[in-house]
Amino acid sequence: MKNIIYLVLLLIVTNANCQTSHKALTKKTNYSFLTDSLNIDNQLEKYKLAGFSVVVFENYEIVYSKQFGVKSIDSKEKIDQNTAFSTASISKPITALLCFMLEEKGLLNLDDPIDPFLKRWHLPKSKFTENNSPTWRQFLNHTAGTSQDGFEDHYEGEVIPTLKQSLLGQIPRYDKEIEFLFTPGTDWRYSGGGYTIVQMALEDTFNKSMAELASAYIFSPLGLKNTTMIQPNEKGFLTNVALVHDKDGKVIKTGLPITPQVGPSGMWSTPTDLAKLAIEMQNALRNKNNKVISHNVAEKVTAVTALKNAVGGWSYGWQKSFGYNNYDWFLCNGSNTGVGGTVAATMTDGNGFVFLANGEKPNRFPVMGHTQKTILKLMDWNNKAVTISTQEMPLALKEKLIGTYDDFLYGQGVETKIVERNNRLYVESMLLDHFKGKNDFELVYLKNGLFKITDYPNLLQFDFKDGKLNSVIMTRDNLNTKVLITTK
Repeated sequence: MKNIIYLVLLLIVTNANCQTSHKALTKKTNYSFLTDSLNIDNQLEKYKLAGFSVVVFENYEIVYSKQFGVKSIDSKEKIDQNTAFSTASISKPITALLCFMLEEKGLLNLDDPIDPFLKRWHLPKSKFTENNSPTWRQFLNHTAGTSQDGFEDHYEGEVIPTLKQSLLGQIPRYDKEIEFLFTPGTDWRYSGGGYTIVQMALEDTFNKSMAELASAYIFSPLGLKNTTMIQPNEKGFLTNVALVHDKDGKVIKTGLPITPQVGPSGMWSTPTDLAKLAIEMQNALRNKNNKVISHNVAEKVTAVTALKNAVGGWSYGWQKSFGYNNYDWFLCNGSNTGVGGTVAATMTDGNGFVFLANGEKPNRFPVMGHTQKTILKLMDWNNKAVTISTQEMPLALKEKLIGTYDDFLYGQGVETKIVERNNRLYVESMLLDHFKGKNDFELVYLKNGLFKITDYPNLLQFDFKDGKLNSVIMTRDNLNTKVLITTK
């Protein structure tokens, strides 16, 4: 599971050499300074990346859109603003959003067990579900306990498996039927298979394809003309698309991956369309200028509902593990063979970015990491509204906290240090360095006795045994989880 969490994969990115241009930042109507700072053309050449498309939005408006490279290394046709990419797991929050919108219309109850809605196949029997039939909601926030992480793409000319075959494990990567690994609702495990079950339940219940449902309720109402869940082997597929490329910069087979598991990973879109969708969500969160997504739905789908073993926090399709520049963010990364990208948006103030790239992980990750760091450093985003009441940390407490530990923030096994600089404590790790915005990760002592790390969203309560750091209770909203700490 850990290798499919994008959080860890992004560690291979190179460090960006970003310098803030204060002069450029004062020009609120001109964001061209980003082009020079991103330096994407040189990076495409350096990493053999075919193409890259990026959009930045601020104060609920798209303020920067730029495309680099080509749709296919064979044709050399340039990527433009309307060029769609396979978005991989960015499909998941869209599937979750669709379910919540259907519930709001009275067409679903997400607290119902999902099995009665399935017709082509039914959940396998398991000791974990005998008295705990998993609900729609548990599949949507990865707490249902199902196996099957991600899937292998298919191409025209190959035999395309059905959803039933996928769930039976009759596909590449899997050799047995999807199964339950823990009692639903008691733990968290990222599961593309769980979202495949949701897709089947939706299609069986409404007698329409996932593509039809998503278009009717989300894409068409929002005017997202370059977004679809129709697959390349189906009528109505988009014509302006970026082909997928391998690590050598060559087109993979036909270049057009076919994904029968549409709900977890089959959507195609552009950064512009995804930015429009993110802005609609942001407008819905503030309950102003939203046209399709209601305030109620936006609050529900972005609320943190899983914390235990959930990589710092998860909602419904959205990862809620980050606090760049003093903001709470909703974010989703997509990673399929030869293509991937990120949608990241603030919960308030309408800021964020989207980028998609048509290259394999070693080719796109360095460019994506550099782009993310550059945007976070150069854009004038620093939430001044966040104020916390702190107290002086006793020297004895400081001394007990300082040390080197296994990763207790995200549970990804990365070495994490608490160090002292200038009489203050800071937390350091490769993960935090990648997610760094404008601020250092200072560990501060709150007046209520809890701890807060700047730009990390969870509050911490440390516990000591024999004078050494033993565990931490992480708290987010009304959730908390205890993590044992291993000293290195």
